Order: sequence, then C-alpha cells, then structure tokens
Amino acid sequence: MQLRYSFRLYPTAGQQTALAKAFGCARVVFNDVIRARRDAYEAGLKTPTPGELSRRLITEAKQNPVRAWLGEVSAVVLQQSLRDADAAFKNFFASLSGTRRGRAIGAPRFKTRRDRRQAVRFTANARWSITPGGKLRLPKIGDVPVKWSRVLPSEPSSVTVIKDAAGRYFASFVIDINPEPIGSDDAPGVGIDLGLGHFAVLSDGTKITAPKFLRKAEKKLKRAQQNPSRKTKGSRNRDKARDKVARAHAQVADARREFHHQLSTRLIRENQAIAVEDLAVSGLARTRLAKSVHDAGWSAFVAMLEYKAALYGRRVVRIDRFEPTSQVCSNCGIKDGPKPLHIRFWQCQACGAVLDRDINAAANVAKAAGLAVTACGAHVSPEQVRAERGEAGTHRGDLAARSPRCQAR
Repeated sequence: MQLRYSFRLYPTAGQQTALAKAFGCARVVFNDVIRARRDAYEAGLKTPTPGELSRRLITEAKQNPVRAWLGEVSAVVLQQSLRDADAAFKNFFASLSGTRRGRAIGAPRFKTRRDRRQAVRFTANARWSITPGGKLRLPKIGDVPVKWSRVLPSEPSSVTVIKDAAGRYFASFVIDINPEPIGSDDAPGVGIDLGLGHFAVLSDGTKITAPKFLRKAEKKLKRAQQNPSRKTKGSRNRDKARDKVARAHAQVADARREFHHQLSTRLIRENQAIAVEDLAVSGLARTRLAKSVHDAGWSAFVAMLEYKAALYGRRVVRIDRFEPTSQVCSNCGIKDGPKPLHIRFWQCQACGAVLDRDINAAANVAKAAGLAVTACGAHVSPEQVRAERGEAGTHRGDLAARSPRCQAR
C-alpha cells in the first residue's frame, strides 16, 4: 500500500521566489487545459488528447514570447499539472455517468492566484534527490533544508511541495510499504460510540473527553479575524492580518490531527478489531450542531483507523447508521424505543439493569459488528434504595445472584 510522509521545508528567500514561479506556471497550465477543452466543446470539435495539449500548451507555448517564462521551471511540474487537469475531467465525467463512487462532483474550475494553498509535484523524471546532507534537491529550485522527523521506510516515488494557507512549506513523499501486523492476534475487539460530549466511548467503559480545539480557540480566532477588516484592501498590512488568521486556524487543525493520530494508533495497537458506526456526517453538519460536528472531525478519525488497520493487520467494521444502538439493552437485548438526548442513564424494564446511554451504545455497536464484548461497562449498578419491610430478611448471597451487575467485575 502507499502512504504519504510529510516533512517541513524551510526554503530560503530565493528558493521561495523559485517555488512561487513553479506554483504560478503550474496554475497557468492547468487553466489553459480547462480553457482549451471548453473551447473545443463549445465549437463542437473533438476533445484534444493529452499529447496534443502538451505540445500546444507547453512545448509550443515556450517558443511564444508571451509564455516564454514557462521555461524557467521544471518541465515535469508542467506535465504533472496537465495530468491533474485531465484527471479532474475524467473524475467529472465518471461522476456524471455514475461509475464513480461517492457524491457528485462538478466540472473542473479555473485556479486563482488568490488561493492561499499551492502545490507542485515532482516525479522521478524530474531527477530530484535527497543530498547526503539531508536537503531536498529540486530542479531549478536548489537544495531546500528539510526538518526530518522520522526515517523514510523506502525509496519515495514522487515528492509534492506544498505551501499551505499559513505560508508554511511541506514536502510530501509517496512511499510504497508492506503491511506488518503488530501486537498479538488474541487482542480483544472494541466498539466505539462517537459523540460530542465525549469524543469516543468504548464498549469496555472507557470515555475519552472531546478536546474541542475549535471551541477553545474561538476568542483568539475572533480577534484575528477582525483585524483584516480594519486594513486597507490590497495593502501589505491586510496580507499580514490574513496570514495571522491562517496561522491561528492551522494551529487548531494541527492539534486536532495530532489528537486523532494518537488516539487511533492507541486503539489499533490495543485491539484486534474495532467497530464504529457509519455516521452521516454531511447531514449532521447541516444542523445547529454543525460547528461541534466539524470540530470533532469524526470522518478524519475513522479514515485514520481504517488505513492503520490495513497497515498493521487489524480490522475495522462499520455498522449501519440506522442500527438502534441507543434503544436496545446490551444486557438482555430488549428494545424499548427512542429516548431524548437529555436522558443519559436509563433502566431496562425487562432485566432491571441501569444503563449508561453512551457505553450501552458502544456495546451494541460491538455486538452488531459480531465482536465479543468482554467487559461489563455497558451497564452500571442500580441506585441504592431503602428495602421494603418484606425484603429485610433477604440473604446477601441471594441478592448477589439477582444483581444485574456483570459477574466479570
């Protein structure tokens, strides 16, 4: 399988200028491809092939004084931009025909220079390399310093240089690796109930508090987002204020991503199988809870679980989102209907078990996926009440036998 390894770049001022030229040239070629294909469609002509577009928009364009500056960057960057535009059209037509899975996508649009995120890709044909001193050597750019946080497991097949909205530079390598199982095969399985009050509740009773990174940074973001409106449009001070906003949002996104990585790695290492509910995140994001749903980042977390499970020989099971996990008693299996969200504990009318709503749902998620629930965290002890006069002589052994508490505890 293929994975991406990203590392921070620290280009010099001259290298930043060279990268800016590469970003601009790649954007121009991408837009030229879209314009050429649209013109051919409106004129009723045959769609030009990638070879024709490459000859006309890259090779011949370099001979034109108007586009002679295309020769100042690596030709591989321009070819990869042309391929990206061609892939965008293929995905669009596949979406129209229904052969592409997922939500429908629109036609490719022109890229703008106002987009704060830029990227160019170098393949093996560009003859990029990593110097003995640990720098990234890029054609017509130079040796860019890299902050190596870990060792690459194998030889990368390509590298993508990215400039994010906060003005940071990254090198993203595509690596081919072989999955290697970790841990023991007899590790238990666990069900996960994702939520907002608690980010995740496990079927063994563990509750993981939601960090709420966006909520905690709202005051800082509010102050940062007010500054650009006070600056003159087109001024350097306005650009600085926009950079400050982008950096504030990048800090929130980085903290959330780090939390997802640490939690997903821990769950993968400790469990052989993991069951999660297939939540309709796009639908929940259109409700009054939209900000909290986006702040949780459930989709990104589940995606991390799935690729790490495939990498380390684990198993992730998604159950149907319409499974009534909050309506069924995990102790006896009786369904007694939906309950309002403010009810966090309820007592089963059949077996008398007092259930925690979230832990009970996590246990039902594990059972729906066919995982054995080895812990008794799905229900809690009943509340202590004064015994009736006729029950005063009940023996302790009989009371323990009738207790709804799990015997594993």
